[in-house]
Amino acid sequence: MRLFREKEWLFSLLVISLVLWLIFLGNSPLRDWDEGTVAQVAREIWRTPFGSMRWLYPTLGGEPYHNKPPLMHLLIAWTYSIGGVNELTTRLPGAVLTALGVPLLYLVGCLLFNESLPALFAALVYLTMLPVVRHGRLAMLDGATITFFLLLLFCLLKARQNRRYALGVGFCLGLITLTKGMIVLPLGAIACLFLIADRQFALLTSPYLLVGMLLGNAPAIAWFAAQWQHYGENFFQVNFQAQTFNRLTQSVEGHSGPLWYYLIEIIKYSFPWLLFLPGGFYLAWKKRHTSWSRLIIIGTVVYLGTISLMRTKLPWYVMPVYPFLALATGAKLSEIWQNDHFKGRMTIFLTIISIAGLGGCVYFFIKKEPILIVMSIVLAISMGIAAWLVKQRDRNFIPVLFSGMYLVLALLMSSQSWIWELNEAFPVKPVAELIRANVSPGTQIYTSFAYDRPSLNFYSDCKVTATTMPVLQQMLSNKSYLLLDDGALQQINLTGSKIIGTAKGFTLISP
Repeated sequence: MRLFREKEWLFSLLVISLVLWLIFLGNSPLRDWDEGTVAQVAREIWRTPFGSMRWLYPTLGGEPYHNKPPLMHLLIAWTYSIGGVNELTTRLPGAVLTALGVPLLYLVGCLLFNESLPALFAALVYLTMLPVVRHGRLAMLDGATITFFLLLLFCLLKARQNRRYALGVGFCLGLITLTKGMIVLPLGAIACLFLIADRQFALLTSPYLLVGMLLGNAPAIAWFAAQWQHYGENFFQVNFQAQTFNRLTQSVEGHSGPLWYYLIEIIKYSFPWLLFLPGGFYLAWKKRHTSWSRLIIIGTVVYLGTISLMRTKLPWYVMPVYPFLALATGAKLSEIWQNDHFKGRMTIFLTIISIAGLGGCVYFFIKKEPILIVMSIVLAISMGIAAWLVKQRDRNFIPVLFSGMYLVLALLMSSQSWIWELNEAFPVKPVAELIRANVSPGTQIYTSFAYDRPSLNFYSDCKVTATTMPVLQQMLSNKSYLLLDDGALQQINLTGSKIIGTAKGFTLISP
């Protein structure tokens, strides 16, 4: 492997990251819950005149939105003002910020390891982790939160050489708070515990750190104060109680799981790097006197332990642990590269993945998915070559894995299958187009579908509420619009009502 200077590696990582996160970014509709909600809040901010200051108090469907602070929503609203309201502009701010995390992790790794090779491997592992790429491309808050946390770690590590960098720590904490609220508590605790474990006690009392904490957190404090002044206790009951602390002790909206829920998530989506992860943690434990091992151990144990004990469990809660996993994996791959520490079982596992790729090729051929067929072929070939190189005790299996996974992910993101949750229910855009063509924006509509779909609310620019058959009949008598599936259409009494049109198995009824 030809060694680049640090700036050249940094620029290369930035370019390939942006390509992977931005390629065909707007080729799929927004998914429900997170994307649909974030986009609707951002659009309502975009429609609000800046001088009115109403943007300071975000709304969702005209009602106060207390769930999360508005930094990401403001960035999306800004892109709306430049490029209009569409999928690309909705996802662009989060995708760019997440992509910046790759070169940032490289810088953090260089400072931790005091050498570039494990830092480079860690950044490339992070770049080619499916959950990081996929969730970072969605209009969500997690990718940006991780990038701000990596910037915090960079400032923390640079402050050991130059205390002025400690100013940035407080600003990064403020950005995390304005992006995802109380997640700043476990991430801030990790940074503090790392400083203590690394015996950087002087930094904890540095004037630069204290001033940075004061100035950097001032905007976040001001925003929370403004919400309290405007909404009173209701804001704290929703933001702190319902949306934060209740998730620690209760299964909110039925999102629950066992204690090992996130371990299963990591196992499911971390191949092929999962093969090297146990060795990476064992290496970190053996070298626990070093800064890099302390950060990996503290970060993984504190964060993974916190979310595992929470009663509410959602797949994207695990996202901030991936930088620590990437650092551990990068350290192990560096050791293999430098010391030829090969293990025979790697050949077996890589061969299994290669065979799985061939199986995927057959499956996607039946499904007539040409891009995914090519993706499966690339996966099978790259894993097969890597397995053969491992058997030959050739360390070049590592760049083969990186290049193969990068191509696999690029092909997946080029298809319309990277948001597989869209297949769980009916496509919203045709139904939303029916509503937009016949109903005024902001109108209340009631539907027979089983649950509310924020993406349908966003695309239709109306509030579509799921309810029961008796309520639907009552709402029709009260001159409300209905959106009915075929089964409900046969049951309801449409006397005095008008059928406007149908789309994807749903009929729009006007009173």
